[in-house]
Amino acid sequence: MDTTLPIVVFLIVLVGVIIVIRILVVRRKNPGGKQIKDTELLLKQVNKRLAQNPRDPEALFTLANVYYNQESWDKAFKTYEILYELVGMYPEMDAFQIYVQYGFCALKIGCYEAAYRGFNEAWTLRQDSFEVNYNMGMLEFQQKNYEKTIQFLSLARKQNSEHAPTLRSLGHAFFKLMKYKEAMAFIRKSLELSPNDKESLFILGECYYEVGHVEQALRIFSHLRTDPERGPQSAFFAGTINMAQHKVELAVEDFEMGLKHKNIEPDISFELRYQLAVASLKLNEIGKAVTILKEIYAENAEYKDVASLINQYEELNTNKNLQIFMLASSTDFVALCRKIVFNYHSKSKTKIINVLYNKNEWIDIIAEVETVKWSDLIMFRFIRSQGSIGELIVRDLHSRLKEMKAGRGICITVGAFSEEARRFTEARLIDLLEKEQLVPLLSSIDTKVTASTSSRLTTLEDLGL
Repeated sequence: MDTTLPIVVFLIVLVGVIIVIRILVVRRKNPGGKQIKDTELLLKQVNKRLAQNPRDPEALFTLANVYYNQESWDKAFKTYEILYELVGMYPEMDAFQIYVQYGFCALKIGCYEAAYRGFNEAWTLRQDSFEVNYNMGMLEFQQKNYEKTIQFLSLARKQNSEHAPTLRSLGHAFFKLMKYKEAMAFIRKSLELSPNDKESLFILGECYYEVGHVEQALRIFSHLRTDPERGPQSAFFAGTINMAQHKVELAVEDFEMGLKHKNIEPDISFELRYQLAVASLKLNEIGKAVTILKEIYAENAEYKDVASLINQYEELNTNKNLQIFMLASSTDFVALCRKIVFNYHSKSKTKIINVLYNKNEWIDIIAEVETVKWSDLIMFRFIRSQGSIGELIVRDLHSRLKEMKAGRGICITVGAFSEEARRFTEARLIDLLEKEQLVPLLSSIDTKVTASTSSRLTTLEDLGL
């Protein structure tokens, strides 16, 4: 038996397999080869007809559909534009399809007026098309016609109730119209379908904030503080809510987190820094606040009351006693006032008899003062208010002097006295000291007032408790 025969058969089979594999590979690489050739042939036929009649509706419709399927939007738009003008002359043409695809191509190349014309014409023919209603709604939204947006998108929602972009845009349109409850309903549904939509989540937070559900709003804004796009605004809202709830330390954390973002919009940057300065002032961090305010002033000297705050608090930043007088705790304030009493009359023996509070408005200190030439009972009134001190407060001091049988009254404020208050004291034994006289007085006494010293100097009896 010839032994070469099996080898020959094997080689023939092997060659056949290789040929089949190559054919399959070629077909896989170009599965639409026949389709491409058919399209090329169709285009040749269409162009031949258009060469004879450039406004041949059937040829134009075929050409437009080819470009449309190839996603050659610019070419398709130009072709549909001709058909848009011809459609009324040929009743047999599919006007609805032409209008819709004309509008869609216009959208793709950014011709929004043409897109509106196309979809609007389509809508006059059929109001039950989801595609038409949705795109009309979106175009109205782009033009800020939010009432019309809601009309069209409500129709689209009836045809597809689970379409997230429709629900989203409905919610955003209601938000623009300040109909926050309606907006919340649609945005929540859209977020169930598209949970990564940070812009809608932010708007949902604003809706909660506007309707007074601040805790839900705070949770959303706190979550979004680290988001690259919505972070700065979210941090501002979170800080604003915390400030309103007197959680100043948390507000500072919010504002600082917002300022860590890059490329912050100038308006948001200014507001974050301004609010951080205000929060720092509430925490008596005067130096930090003044530094921030000066940065804002260097960029925009007219921003809010920055200039006034700098003038007001820069002095506090360099005068610790003035800072204690205006902003410190009641204990430290009383301790400082006692020091003023002890140092008010030089070379005297001073004994404090009592310290009386009037709520949070002022304190009265009654002291026996003895010098080489005289001795008397003097009543000091210390007022922390920075505003204008009127006649009523001075009259009240005069009445208390009579009750206590004190020989003289000294009224000290960080603000200023009104003309009526000044006239009342002209013929009475009451001295008025405003900020101009108070500052040098504060500078002349010991600037270090510790909590332990304050506790030692101030008793419950002193505080009138």
